[in-house]
Amino acid sequence: MKIYSWNVNGLRAADGKGFYEWLKEESPDILGIQETKLQKEQLTDKMINAEGYYSYFSFAEKKGYSGVGVYTKIKPISVSHGIGIQEFDSEGRILVLEFEEFTLLNIYFPNGQMSDERLQYKLNFYKALFEYCDDLKNQGIKLLIFGDYNTAHNEIDLKHPKPNSKRSGFLSIEREWMDDIISKGYLDTFRYLHPETVEYSWWSYRFKARENNAGWRIDYHFISENLKENLKDAYILGDVLGSDHCPVVVDLEI
Repeated sequence: MKIYSWNVNGLRAADGKGFYEWLKEESPDILGIQETKLQKEQLTDKMINAEGYYSYFSFAEKKGYSGVGVYTKIKPISVSHGIGIQEFDSEGRILVLEFEEFTLLNIYFPNGQMSDERLQYKLNFYKALFEYCDDLKNQGIKLLIFGDYNTAHNEIDLKHPKPNSKRSGFLSIEREWMDDIISKGYLDTFRYLHPETVEYSWWSYRFKARENNAGWRIDYHFISENLKENLKDAYILGDVLGSDHCPVVVDLEI
């Protein structure tokens, strides 16, 4: 089962760049998208009824902001739009899909660059989200937690670590949260399988960053330890254009 994650940086913009043609050709079993920047009334028939897929969306209260969606060939048992905490659910950053073999969480983690307040919001979001995940994991549920984490974990995960060490996305306090996630028994699938591989999933639109491959790896598939035996592969589709991010993929034997 191939499960894709892609921050599309606006679904309407991505549609204009061939997103649905790519979806049909690539044919992932499940695709989670982040930063859709949509309200419910802006969904088109094409967005809702992509051929061969069930579709689910979560929207931010603020217009043109945040938002996530999932396209899946397999109908989920249940779908939740959030984790039951209004402060976080109001930004439309979370979709939880329960399947027979595992539970999937498609997450658009906050960006902390705007202010100290938003950085704290981001850290609080991490804490609340993984407390929610820990509760599921402690029940023996297998978890796949993917999306745009908005943090590069280690120096290998961005082109210029030292100049960015004081920038949100590579602050020590954010990186420590990534350490904490792993210490709790969650696995960064790409880094687990490719410990020395340098690849990125996001590039700034400035300074010809993508052309020069001056990027960051901030999009992840994390799995709970009890799903590790199902892990076949994880990789990054760096050649796929249409956003400042590219799709990242995990292949599970389900």
